[in-house]
Amino acid sequence: MLALRETFQLKIRLLGISPMIWRRVLVPSSVTLRELHGVLQVAMSWDSIHLFQFDIHAVNYGSRELHAASSDIPLHDFGFRQNDRFAYIYDMGDYWKHEVRIEDISVTDPKKKYPVCIGGSGSCPPEDCGGPHGFLDRRDDANGYEAWTDMDVMAEWLGDIMQIDTTDKTVRELLSEDVEMAMERVVSRGAYIAGKFSRKTVNRAFRAGRHRELMHQQLM
Repeated sequence: MLALRETFQLKIRLLGISPMIWRRVLVPSSVTLRELHGVLQVAMSWDSIHLFQFDIHAVNYGSRELHAASSDIPLHDFGFRQNDRFAYIYDMGDYWKHEVRIEDISVTDPKKKYPVCIGGSGSCPPEDCGGPHGFLDRRDDANGYEAWTDMDVMAEWLGDIMQIDTTDKTVRELLSEDVEMAMERVVSRGAYIAGKFSRKTVNRAFRAGRHRELMHQQLM
């Protein structure tokens, strides 16, 4: 008698950030930790340019450079039950720690393709931004006094050029150094302003096999 194939419903929560950034994905129980690393990279919108580690039953699995146990172990070998939790850490410098909870274990639907994302909220922080504390500081700055000052500089510049004939000039010719610097700062803050999570974008990447690429560390 053939054993039933199982699917794990996982909820991934990025720790240390509020409002909560989370994803809900379905993966086959046969997926290895290395493959799951690629799935989580896609789901969270990381780039897989840093080392990773899973902490399961007090044992570390992950990148060889961390002298961790092999990550080529399928999930079903751990004997997980519903509501069991384990940790996934990405980037040992910034130290992005995720809680992974097994919300449900069900019989695999042969008509569905896995992995698949079925929910989530919040856009993930940019790579190399200093971890949770660095991200929160920059997010505060993106909504702080200096941000509004830069917006005022740009608004004043727009008001000024509306009063003159600009038909024979390019935008570059009209920009002052102060305005250009203000624009650059505004653009750089964009990554730290709360964005919307797109489940469609994640699933499009899954269908394209992006998780299989990111299961291997990418060269910077």
